[in-house]
Amino acid sequence: MIKCFYINVEKMSEEPIFLKSGEQKSIKETPGKKFRLMIKSKNLEAIIAEIQPHASSRWYKHTGEELHYVLEGEIEYEVGDKSFKLKKGELLWHKSNVKHRAVNHTDNIAKYATVGTPPTFIIE
Repeated sequence: MIKCFYINVEKMSEEPIFLKSGEQKSIKETPGKKFRLMIKSKNLEAIIAEIQPHASSRWYKHTGEELHYVLEGEIEYEVGDKSFKLKKGELLWHKSNVKHRAVNHTDNIAKYATVGTPPTFIIE
């Protein structure tokens, strides 16, 4: 059972926020992709992305910077004219003002965590 709930950013304090397995703020599903917004504050957001085999995210370009950490499977992450093949346990950081996207060329589902600042991904 997946639990979704809203974290009121205005009421956030200095206290840590703890999410149990299966909990997230919201989910956005599109063909071949699932994005789970885990936390979103005024300064950053954390998303768990799931890309189906032979699918890709759309191209993004916005302010800020991002960090991607592969949790399961393999992805190719394209940033501008560069391409990075990431496997489980590998990490990529980049400026977000360069067009970027994730591609799964494999026959297996790929999952990765993305942390971005400032928060720009709209899935609420």
